[in-house]
Amino acid sequence: MSTFRGRAFDTCLAPSADTMRRWKASNYGAVGIYYAGRGRACKRQPNLSRAWMRTVRGQGWKVLPVYVGSQSPCVTAKHKKNVRMGRYPVRQGKQEGRDAVRKAKALGMRRLSPLYLDMESYTYRQKWCAHGTLAFVRAWNREVRRFGYVPGFYSSASSGVRHMETARRAGVRDLPSVMWFARWHKRPHLYREPVLRRTAWHPERRIHQYAGNVKERHGGRTLKIDRNLVHAPVARVG
Repeated sequence: MSTFRGRAFDTCLAPSADTMRRWKASNYGAVGIYYAGRGRACKRQPNLSRAWMRTVRGQGWKVLPVYVGSQSPCVTAKHKKNVRMGRYPVRQGKQEGRDAVRKAKALGMRRLSPLYLDMESYTYRQKWCAHGTLAFVRAWNREVRRFGYVPGFYSSASSGVRHMETARRAGVRDLPSVMWFARWHKRPHLYREPVLRRTAWHPERRIHQYAGNVKERHGGRTLKIDRNLVHAPVARVG
């Protein structure tokens, strides 16, 4: 398994290979890409291909692949309510886990690559909702692992991440292997997140998204990005 320690950015639309080349002037060493899933905001990804993956790898970039699948039944974002999971979360999680692997393979991502499931903020304290969401996530994780990939999880620290930590403390199995928590307007740090025990998802299993929707310019190109501090697995590109 290949890991990366340093700064990463993610952006809705995968930048062109030329923009990625220019952004080598920045202090980022990894990029998050929204490579698949029915819940993606940027469904069309004209730059993203197997060739793009090989090119950016050759430029020295590490890749964090994000899968935005079905969302929690009690997702809070209005623009995600149309992609809420249905009545059979286990079946749906399994299907989407298989889809995540298939789409990753199509882009040249090999076994032992992490695939990060994006689950936007939801009201996890509603028991019926928490039960269905956790069932979906666990089924997705099992399917991703079955094919030899590493299931990661992205969510708000105060909702999805807190929910996963509560499940971990309760001894629930089939949880994510890597935790990507969003806590904006804080100084970046991997092990000071208050909802996570320091020993949980440690070592090399955490990403802190500490700022979002900010504009940066490097090499003459401006992008709107989220900023992340990373010590976690990255894609193995074949």
